Amino acid sequence: MSVPATRLAELRDHLAAAGLDGFVVPLTDEHMSEYVGAYAQRLAWLTGFGGSAGSAVVLANRAAIFTDGRYTIQVREQVSAADWEYVLVPQTGMAAWLGEHAQSGAQIGYDPWLHTRGWVEEVTAALARHGATLVAVEANPVDAIWDDRPAPSDARLEPYDEALAGQSSAAKRAVIGDWLTARGADAVVLTALDSIAWTLNVRGADVAHTPVALSYAIVNADGSTDLFVAPEKIDDAVRRHLGNAVRVHDRHAFAYTLADFSGKRVAADPERSVVAILDQLEAGGATIVAERDPVVLAKALKNPAEIAGHRAASVRDGAALARFLRWIEAEAPKGEQTELSAAAKLLTFRQATGVLKDTSFDTISATGANGALPHYHVTEESNAPILPGQLYLVDSGGQYPDGTTDVTRVVPVGEPTPEMRDRFTRVLKGHVAIATAVFPDGTLGGQIDAFARRPLWEAGLDFAHGTGHGIGAYLSVHEGPQRIAAPNYPGGAAMEPLRATMMLSNEPGYYKAGEYGIRIENLVLIEPRQIAGATLDMLGFETLTVCPIERTLIVPEMLTADECAWLDAYHAKVLAVLGPEMDGEDRAWLQAKCAPIRDGAAE
Repeated sequence: MSVPATRLAELRDHLAAAGLDGFVVPLTDEHMSEYVGAYAQRLAWLTGFGGSAGSAVVLANRAAIFTDGRYTIQVREQVSAADWEYVLVPQTGMAAWLGEHAQSGAQIGYDPWLHTRGWVEEVTAALARHGATLVAVEANPVDAIWDDRPAPSDARLEPYDEALAGQSSAAKRAVIGDWLTARGADAVVLTALDSIAWTLNVRGADVAHTPVALSYAIVNADGSTDLFVAPEKIDDAVRRHLGNAVRVHDRHAFAYTLADFSGKRVAADPERSVVAILDQLEAGGATIVAERDPVVLAKALKNPAEIAGHRAASVRDGAALARFLRWIEAEAPKGEQTELSAAAKLLTFRQATGVLKDTSFDTISATGANGALPHYHVTEESNAPILPGQLYLVDSGGQYPDGTTDVTRVVPVGEPTPEMRDRFTRVLKGHVAIATAVFPDGTLGGQIDAFARRPLWEAGLDFAHGTGHGIGAYLSVHEGPQRIAAPNYPGGAAMEPLRATMMLSNEPGYYKAGEYGIRIENLVLIEPRQIAGATLDMLGFETLTVCPIERTLIVPEMLTADECAWLDAYHAKVLAVLGPEMDGEDRAWLQAKCAPIRDGAAE
């Protein structure tokens, strides 16, 4: 979106009046969330940048916006080069940039409710080497000039059915209590919104596409919990659901309560707790136990009810997406559809299920050159017509009460070029390499990332994002701690051991700037693999997503026999699962899309 240049000038005037020489604007909220509510979209309001990861620095005589390789093109399209410098991370970090450009004696402001202590220490040290100082502000200066800033959502909490959750909140809190006792800690502060929702078996609607509520929680060693949430979000049904062991307080009381732990040992996650929380705990006399949020791994290890729920959601969502793919295949060549009209049509297919709560993120509906932007977000300004000769990429998902989905498919509009088919087939080969991987229990996600890249590397090609992310159970579409990514890609190396019952995406891609993008994404479940004679516990992936992969983009001769076998088996499963969900011309279309790819295969 375009923004008035006056906003940057207004911010500089406000900073000068406050005695500050600069200010840091991150894209996050007080919960260190990836996706934030409208009230916290400070970076977008100030700069116009609509990506999901980035930050900015405003100095008196220059300003810079920091993004990774996924947004190289997007940031230049959305953010004025006349006002902002484009800085690519991690090649140049913010701390290093500030150290180089902040003048000696400068006072650089930051909001302590939007940054971790690790970030503060890094930037403080970088500035100190050049005689500058990092200063915490009491009120965010962007908020001071944002006259029409939205209020935080007042949507109510909703109880989450224990049959879908697979475990009672009391049982979850008891496990957390045992975790605290083992560490000699009295309580743990939960700040991540999805951790709170999972622990208490509640859901909300305060952040678009993510069913969470703005809140904080403190879980004690006996399992009792203090929940801090706006009073208007709680009704009698939620109170009954939470039970007597969960005490409800106004969200505004959270900061003051942190001073009540004098002499106590309080666990807090240094990556998910902002520095303001740690400072207030210490000021009140608490000893901080720096440990990862105990819910992070617990919710990543899906229980049988969560897995069953996801399977059901995958069938429902796969049928909706398949109907859309048939529709777009027929309509796109007419030249009458746009990225926005296609996204709107896909939404109607998902809404027709009758149980869609929301999309799991803004649909990436991208044709032609826009498909080369991995995290493209279509707007009225960018909306492009879908034309013959293009590749149309659609990355989308749904939020259903029983599961969260995320899937990417590519459709050729008319006849694809030989190059398009070659690149698509290489991406498919990488996708199959991940889908069929077998690896020892505890293997790091970063260790298998190269499997997805080898077919592209063999042609001197690559893609500038990770290969896979975790996914929540009717929660965040991007969930840690598990990932599949190498150290030189956004987010760094995936250092979490892969374990059975974790879910991940499998999404290699290829992007030709200015022309087209390709990505094939399915969700997978890690499961044990029985191998005769094995001396190690081995794992592999079960593919959960069910939707056909576009066969006209595949060069069968480039596939090995094993790759053909996987593709044919996958499509046989898609047909068996989705066939009963479809009828008439939809089912005939599905049968044609799921036919064996060819009789022979290259060795």
